[in-house]
Amino acid sequence: MKALIDSEISRAHTKPHIRGFRRPLMAVPVDGIIKQSTPSSSLRFAFGNVLAFFILLLIGVLAFSIRLFSVIKYESVIHEFDPYFNYRVTQFLTKNGIYDFWNWFDDRTWYPLGRVIGGTVYPGLTLTAGTIWKVLHSLNIPLSVETVCVFTAPVFSAFAAWAAYLLTKEVKGTGAGLTAAVLLAMVPSYISRSVAGSYDNEAVAIFALIFTFYLYIKTLNTGSLFYATLNSISYFYMVCSWGGYTFIINLIPMHVLLCIVTGRYSSRLYIAYAPLVVLGTLLAALVPVVGFNAVMTSEHFASFLVFIVIHVVALAYYIKGMLSPKMFKVAATLVISVGLVVCIGVVAVLVAVVASSPTKGWSGRSLSLLDPTYASKYIPIIASVSEHQPPTWPSYFMDINVLAFLVPAGIIACFSPLSDASSFVILYLVMSVYFSGVMVRLMLVFAPAACIMSGIALSEAFDVCTRSIKYYISKLSESLQTDAGDIVPGNNTSPQSDVIKTDKKDDLLKERPSRKNKKKEKENIEKPSVKSKTEKRPLVLPVEASIFALFLIILLAAFYVIHSVWAAAEAYSAPSIVLTSHSHDGLHVFDDFREAYAWLSHNTEVDDKVASWWDYGYQTTAMANRTVIVDNNTWNNTHIATVGTAMSSPEKDAWQIFNSLDVKYVLVVFGGLVGYPSDDINKFLWMVRIGGGVFPHIKEPDYLRDGQYRIDSQATPTMLNSLMYKLSYFRFVETDGGKGYDRVRRTEIGKKYFKLTHFEEVFTTHHWMVRIYKLKPQRNRIRGKTKKSKSKTTSATPRSGTTKRNPWH
Repeated sequence: MKALIDSEISRAHTKPHIRGFRRPLMAVPVDGIIKQSTPSSSLRFAFGNVLAFFILLLIGVLAFSIRLFSVIKYESVIHEFDPYFNYRVTQFLTKNGIYDFWNWFDDRTWYPLGRVIGGTVYPGLTLTAGTIWKVLHSLNIPLSVETVCVFTAPVFSAFAAWAAYLLTKEVKGTGAGLTAAVLLAMVPSYISRSVAGSYDNEAVAIFALIFTFYLYIKTLNTGSLFYATLNSISYFYMVCSWGGYTFIINLIPMHVLLCIVTGRYSSRLYIAYAPLVVLGTLLAALVPVVGFNAVMTSEHFASFLVFIVIHVVALAYYIKGMLSPKMFKVAATLVISVGLVVCIGVVAVLVAVVASSPTKGWSGRSLSLLDPTYASKYIPIIASVSEHQPPTWPSYFMDINVLAFLVPAGIIACFSPLSDASSFVILYLVMSVYFSGVMVRLMLVFAPAACIMSGIALSEAFDVCTRSIKYYISKLSESLQTDAGDIVPGNNTSPQSDVIKTDKKDDLLKERPSRKNKKKEKENIEKPSVKSKTEKRPLVLPVEASIFALFLIILLAAFYVIHSVWAAAEAYSAPSIVLTSHSHDGLHVFDDFREAYAWLSHNTEVDDKVASWWDYGYQTTAMANRTVIVDNNTWNNTHIATVGTAMSSPEKDAWQIFNSLDVKYVLVVFGGLVGYPSDDINKFLWMVRIGGGVFPHIKEPDYLRDGQYRIDSQATPTMLNSLMYKLSYFRFVETDGGKGYDRVRRTEIGKKYFKLTHFEEVFTTHHWMVRIYKLKPQRNRIRGKTKKSKSKTTSATPRSGTTKRNPWH
């Protein structure tokens, strides 16, 4: 019996993987699994990639389809104001070709100045849609230019979601990437600028922004020059698409400088940054609207300064690897001194260049971002744009919803552990939060950062919860197997195991006295190692907490989906050119804008000039095909101030200004009858401010009563006699029986009955939203009446001789 026991003990020592004889069958499969782990893990990896691919396809379909509510509920039509100019330019490109596009001088805008389209427009959106249209026609898919323009933004929203997946995957893995992609596909802030029909620069620029950031991080992680070249090309596409490219060329240098300061410099960082500055700047200078601004404006100087700094640091590291420590100190002192001298020289040159500019080398919009009060003080034309106003707190909840609460958790997850990629994402978030707080339009830049951070937070939380549940399930299964092993097969193995256990106990008792002194010596060494092992152990939560956390995650996701679908269907799908309202009578559609533009197109001469506030210039040119005085490009502040002065002046003075500009028709938007708040009366103070900035005789206090803007009986005479007031409220009392109640201002108008002497009403739309007036021609002077009037004035009394008569009466 003892020999049998000894043989079993020796057999146990020859199989070190088997810990005991209680579960001998469990040890063999473990060895088998270890040997066959490579093929099974590779199969699992391949299956995961295929699953991720199909999930990304579904995310792309989701991003495209959620933006089709505008087409389903209304029609396939271009939205807003700027997209009509982009649509008109795309039509010209597809009809005349790219060379005529670069040299196109548009004489139907900014009369009599005109505009060189090829040198003043960001061509990325136009070239993209034109290329898509040409490829489709080469494949015998006869889609119109308008259809391609309408659906360009939904298509690129899917590309942006995929780019967000790639970017987040480089930071925190596939799970976080998929989560960020699905969040970006539905985030309301991005939907507001990418619904079907929103044919604006941001439609393709957000994809270019995210993809450029992805290629930068990819280059940073791999050190590949191939990805660095692709990064420069992607940056070039961003420069072609949107003026917001300056955000990229300032954010990446800030991250590079952060890595250098925190001691995280590497050759990969150099490869990721240096080619971008050199090649990216050269490519950016090829875009006509940018040109030499790529090296002459202050928005780009930060990249050049950091370019010098990273070369100094690279040289220092290179010298350090070749010299001894003592020689390195001397060389480092020399390199730093030379580097400082070079930096001071470059800074002096930049300061001289900047000082020669009135705006210190910054554009007006950039100065408005750095100083939020700058535009309201010096450039009212920028401050007058609604999307340049700072957002309110409810707008954050409207545009990013529950992501606002998940972003802090994502920041914490990026710090564990902190890498170059995660630090870049944190910096991107911080800068975009600041700029979105200054200008509501830049919520669009903040939305991808919020989606990336929220995707990381949700992925980490889901990972912890599922890992905790799996851990407790495995523990429960092990305990059940242990109990089953003790009850069923324990009769055969229990004597042997008992004998072995007693022998082991005897051996341990014999070894204890000899190990007692060693134990005290090893306590100080073993305790830190145990502590380090416990620190590296993954976080495991209680089962109840994990289940509750998963329930909260699912609840937040459901609330986010419901809100995003509602925002896409109701808040952001309505085109501004076709308005709707709901009442007890049902749905009412206001198609007054297209009605007015159609009237202009069919009832005016081709060469007639139309004056309106600059908001409606693009639509008038694109839909009515008539020459306008100003439009939404806002490049000439004096020209816009001239129109604002005419609208703010009395009727006779306004007639003289418009007549000098060869204007035949004046278009005003009025919402007092139907309650449309974005009419010209609500914008009138901006006309006064812009006009007063160039023509000092226009003063804002003259239009205010005790600092309040009023149109009722308490309004000032200057306000009541202004052209804008008369053109808006002419015959308005006829609509409600003589009351003249304005539904937007919620008051009765002050001056109800008056006549126009220099303008005549030629068309008013069905709901009075657009009113068109024609300038009366100058009256001919009859020679006999003129002499008679002169003789009368000479023989009149001195009192009557002091009055001056209007020569056109």
